[in-house]
Amino acid sequence: MQSELRPLSARSVVLSLLLGAHPPELPVADLIRGVERFGVSEPTVRVALSRMVAAGDLRRTGAMCRLSDRLVDRQRRQDASVHPETRPWRGQWEMAVITATGRGPADRAELRTDLAGLRMAELREGFWLRPANLRRPWPAHVTAVVAQFTGTPEEPAGELAGRLWPLDTWAADARRLLEHFSTSTDPAVRLTAAAAIVRHLLADPVLPAELLQADWPADDLRAAYADYRVELIDIAGTIHTA
Repeated sequence: MQSELRPLSARSVVLSLLLGAHPPELPVADLIRGVERFGVSEPTVRVALSRMVAAGDLRRTGAMCRLSDRLVDRQRRQDASVHPETRPWRGQWEMAVITATGRGPADRAELRTDLAGLRMAELREGFWLRPANLRRPWPAHVTAVVAQFTGTPEEPAGELAGRLWPLDTWAADARRLLEHFSTSTDPAVRLTAAAAIVRHLLADPVLPAELLQADWPADDLRAAYADYRVELIDIAGTIHTA
């Protein structure tokens, strides 16, 4: 697993620290000290910060650095992946049919990304669905181009879920990530693994327990990252709390 995970760049380490902070801002001095803990030199951190400010990723005010509005949205999605809001499942499924026509490739790709971000899965082109067990807002630009329904498929729910998501592969990768993360002591390796955990949680379909194997590892993965976020705050030398 270690060989499969690329070491994070200075920019990625900066983002990891700020994405883990609530509110998403840190004193520049604390941020530099925090990134240095992961083997990145101060001059390299300062260059990364300057480039991130110039690119609009960060906003710098005096001695403070804060995530841009775009990256604050990313933080919200990341937080939701760690703590998804669910509701009791009564066997029904959400369904979304794309009704807009004449959209270009970029618009179609963006819509697919948005629907996947809502943890929907595509059964066939233009037809997305999932069990109706999640609470999350749908962006207005998505609801404007899809028709939404709720229903109960004739196919057994477990079989349908297995066709829509690679559940065995997701679970196996989650267990490998968790083992790699929990057995590592090097700060840079742990941060790299934690970033991979967040990406993996974003791909978790968050299905009802009735449709999952008994030892589904998502909760263990979320708990490991939640604990690590506290560790990140300590590394950055702040007193911010989630």
